[in-house]
Amino acid sequence: MTRPSVDVVLPFRGSDEQLERVAERLATLRLEPGDTVTIADNRPKAQDGGRNQVRILGAGELQTSYHARNRAVAEGSAPWIVFLDADVHPPEDLLGRYFAQPARDSTAILAGAVVDEQPPEPAAPAARYAWLKSSMSQEITLAHDGWAFAQTANAAIRRDAFTQVGGFEERIRSGGDADLCFRIRAAGWELERRQDAAVVHHNRQTVPRMLAQRARHGAGANWLAQRWPGALPRRRWPGLMLWSLRRAAEGAGAAARGDRDATLLGLLDGPAVWAFELGRLIPNRPRPRLRLRPGPRP
Repeated sequence: MTRPSVDVVLPFRGSDEQLERVAERLATLRLEPGDTVTIADNRPKAQDGGRNQVRILGAGELQTSYHARNRAVAEGSAPWIVFLDADVHPPEDLLGRYFAQPARDSTAILAGAVVDEQPPEPAAPAARYAWLKSSMSQEITLAHDGWAFAQTANAAIRRDAFTQVGGFEERIRSGGDADLCFRIRAAGWELERRQDAAVVHHNRQTVPRMLAQRARHGAGANWLAQRWPGALPRRRWPGLMLWSLRRAAEGAGAAARGDRDATLLGLLDGPAVWAFELGRLIPNRPRPRLRLRPGPRP
């Protein structure tokens, strides 16, 4: 069976060395005629280029991953777009796995699986915590009653549906994948799961970076709750305080027993959820680029 052609799109911000590593990973994807692979470089001074079968597209006009994704999508024409993130590792046959079973004509979203990377020992606490919680699993976002969505860390979107709803909202930092899925489903399209189309997600290695990520997701959740009443409601702070104190006590008890994993879960559950909820107070807008005022001429 011949599968449809695919445009693979991945937004990027980071160092030149990281860009090389991401391009090397994407170059291992098994492509067929009509497929393309594009990294949308979202750094301010990014320029077009290429690495083997991977195109590098300068998309630094607006510093958001959703602008970068839209720019890359506009450069392609394949009927399906597979979105990936820079911190995932796809298998070489990912595209074939997505379409091993044909999508229904009414389906516009294919939710691939995201598997958190099991960290090597000795593991950083943040990385092991994320692995224990399966924090990036699509099962978490697909479980929301009436508000299920696929994370663009690994998802395929039908181009016709993407174009119909106008693509991603560009001027936000987080929540754009959920918003896109909500609009596509509101337009009458359906979502299917693709558990075999799995990628491995490399998690944050330090607790501050993990909490910063949770706060950014919280900002996106608040934006979504305002845009889509009923989606991702906030938790009540008094109940959350009691729950987090209880989890901390359970973590302390686990530490006394020498149970490392239960200790991590107990001690980090509270801070992780609080970072998400307090993140709702942060504007979901990209930080403005700093412009240094020129000094006096000699």
